[in-house]
Amino acid sequence: MSNTGVAAEELGKTAVKSSSGGWRSARLIICVEMAERFAYYGIATNLITYLTGPLGESTASAAANVNAWSGTVSFLPLIWAFVADAFLGRFRTIIISSSLYVMGLGLLTFSTMIHSQELQVTLFFCSLYLVAIGQGGYKPCIKVFGADQFDGNDIKEAKAKSSFFDWLMFGNCITILTSQLVSSYIQENLSWSLGFGIPSVSMLLALFLFLLGATSYRVITGRGGKKNPFARISRVFVEALKNKKQTDVDNLKENLLLLPHKDSKEYRFLDRAAVSCDLDEIEEAKAMLRLVPIWMTCLVFAIVYAQSYTFFTKQGATMNRSISQELLVPAASLHGVTSLTIIVFIPLYDHLRVPMGKLFTHNSSGITMLQRIGTGIFLSILAMVVAALVEIKRLQAAKDDVTVPISVWWLIPQYVFIGLSDVFTRIGLQELFYDQVPCELRSLGMALNLSIYGVGNFLSSFMISVIDKVTSHSGQTSWFDNDLNEGHLDYFYWLLACLSSIALAFYLWFAKSYVYNRLNTF
Repeated sequence: MSNTGVAAEELGKTAVKSSSGGWRSARLIICVEMAERFAYYGIATNLITYLTGPLGESTASAAANVNAWSGTVSFLPLIWAFVADAFLGRFRTIIISSSLYVMGLGLLTFSTMIHSQELQVTLFFCSLYLVAIGQGGYKPCIKVFGADQFDGNDIKEAKAKSSFFDWLMFGNCITILTSQLVSSYIQENLSWSLGFGIPSVSMLLALFLFLLGATSYRVITGRGGKKNPFARISRVFVEALKNKKQTDVDNLKENLLLLPHKDSKEYRFLDRAAVSCDLDEIEEAKAMLRLVPIWMTCLVFAIVYAQSYTFFTKQGATMNRSISQELLVPAASLHGVTSLTIIVFIPLYDHLRVPMGKLFTHNSSGITMLQRIGTGIFLSILAMVVAALVEIKRLQAAKDDVTVPISVWWLIPQYVFIGLSDVFTRIGLQELFYDQVPCELRSLGMALNLSIYGVGNFLSSFMISVIDKVTSHSGQTSWFDNDLNEGHLDYFYWLLACLSSIALAFYLWFAKSYVYNRLNTF
């Protein structure tokens, strides 16, 4: 494979390593990502408030719609990653998807100005899902594209690549915090048109900044004569099935002897593809298959995380949000606590990771990626326990049709735990799915990581719909009643805490037997 400037080549120029890529391009990518994150969270943070307010939806229906949209946002990257890795390449995919993204945000802003309720709702949801389509293509490619600006075979640049992910996350959290505070205030106190219009301009700026560096980007463009990576991996599974009843025993044994000993014990059914597939192709297929149990056991974490953008916000809306007689804290702005937690904790984590990791794991490099993910899942369980206890206190103090006389700041601990789980699990999963997939499939790896949250949001939406229907049967009050003072969010939080505990037990079992596909991976 070769490192060349595909963006430069498309403009009739040739990129040279000394004058392309590196921090020069990576800094620009970080700025692009910060502008996009401002746009996305300017919409996502307060979406449930818009649905239950101007659009008049019930709490349960709005929560289900938010989860369905968030799930689509996180699931579509799988399709876009296939297109990027197999056909278009990351550069073209980012441009095309970003253009759709800008168009969707523009239409979303326009929908708030329409007076016809039916037309407004139709255009709103069409534009909202156009945003999902655009974001689905942008998201799996931009981080990998940024990391591609560094040569992993160069010791100096390899270290810089690791720093890139830290600075990317740090910059994103600052932007997300700003967006959550500014956008939610504008939307609730000035106008929804302006509140959606500013994110539209921010995404347009992101696209402009990305195109600004088109001639200096460095990406992997060659495959060394190899076939399409998806075709290679698919062929391994097909050949393994075809050779299930292998008759050419001598040929099969001869090929199996060539396989590395440690790997031949794992997913041995794929070894039968050795009759007609390269050994590297079999190892690529095994690397992807190893991630499936980790992917599945992290779904409940994604369900838990989804609640921070739905029911956490609705909880806050019923509580005392007064700072003064005239100033109210927007309920959605409390999401900023999560971002602030990440901003504060990431530098501490980077500084203490190795010494603290040595103390608890006796590993000279600190904690592994899988240990980091497991720690975050445990913290998400604590978030649900705290949320349930706070909700019990809120319900005990609740009065009919009035603001609950409890400060909204009681919600801060559950947001802090969500932020801490973010630092461990979300970043850990990002590292794992980037590092443990074949180089040519890193867009797919990032998409698989994002799909955890996509499927998790769909499962959350499904759970809410089923529980709402069951608990409101025969005239009973739903757990998610429009008047939360009559509902029982605390029961839902306890349920999620129990499910997360079960998922963590399964995760630990799979993680214990996981074999990293690179010995120097931590």
